[in-house]
Amino acid sequence: MPSLKSHARWSEAIRSTIALWLFVLLVFLPLIIQRHSGEPWTGVMLDSSTIIVSMGLAMLMFLVSRATIPLGPVVRLPIRATAVIAIAGLNTVFDLIFQGWVANNVVAAWETLPADFPRAYRSMVNYILVFGANMILFHVNYTRHATIAQERQLAQANSAAQAAQLAALRYQLNPHFLFNALNSISALIVTRRNQDAEAMTDKLSRFLRSSLNADPTSLIPLEEELALTEEYLDIEGVRFGDRLDIEIDCTPDACSALVPSFLVQPLVENAVKHGVARSREPVEIEIKAEIERGCLSITVANGLAPDAERHEVLHGTGGAGVGLANVHRRLEAVFGNRATLEAGRDGNRFLATIRIPEVKRAN
Repeated sequence: MPSLKSHARWSEAIRSTIALWLFVLLVFLPLIIQRHSGEPWTGVMLDSSTIIVSMGLAMLMFLVSRATIPLGPVVRLPIRATAVIAIAGLNTVFDLIFQGWVANNVVAAWETLPADFPRAYRSMVNYILVFGANMILFHVNYTRHATIAQERQLAQANSAAQAAQLAALRYQLNPHFLFNALNSISALIVTRRNQDAEAMTDKLSRFLRSSLNADPTSLIPLEEELALTEEYLDIEGVRFGDRLDIEIDCTPDACSALVPSFLVQPLVENAVKHGVARSREPVEIEIKAEIERGCLSITVANGLAPDAERHEVLHGTGGAGVGLANVHRRLEAVFGNRATLEAGRDGNRFLATIRIPEVKRAN
């Protein structure tokens, strides 16, 4: 059974052929009318109807065009040129016989064909030009379809590569986060805070279950991402108690915007690591999200411990670590240069701000 793609190519070949030959009919219609001047309109109609035969012969050329596609240009071009000349000659012979039949009869037309054919060279030249244009249309249509198919395959390959990259970057966060969480649980056990260690282990298991169920390549509403981030902060809240102060401010429009999963959590994890963990005093972590001029802006800010600057100079991290680098690469993979991540000190605070195009949920 012919494929849908084959049907589509036949359909496009027929449409382009009809359009071409109707254009030819309009161009030569004044000459046809002049040739049948003083005769009934039936002569004009019969003469014009030969265009249908030309369209049928053009379909033979389409078969030749399809059959020669696998061949190289050196072989393909002579075969197609020969087909154009042969079909143009066949169409010219038909015209001479048809005109003889209209004027007299088929037998007489056939008998006078050797004498009439040399006089019809102009007609044959015209047919060669039109059939040649028709053959070019077939090749252009095939090339266009091949290009579209190639672009579609390339887009699918790029999409698959992007999905694999996002999955790899997303799964990179799991062992990084898990290592830090297990270190915290170990510290609680060493300091004999066994109940806190048990509570943290329970919260960690629920958090990991939620994170592993999330599709690493999909976009989720920011409100879901913030809910996941709050689960993480609940885990750290067991460890730090009153030293961890959280404030979340997300406008309704921002909460409904779509973001890559685990986009905010690494920023908050950095805030905990370089802010709360290094201070003996309460440290506020502020998460603010809003829509600004068609872009979603997410800012994570945290206070810094007195020795934060010395730590940055000695280790050269500036609070970046795995988290910020990972977030930057994921933003680049999803949004390209339309997304930005800015991070740095602002007085006695460290700010990380993401700006991405606003993506809304489909209704």
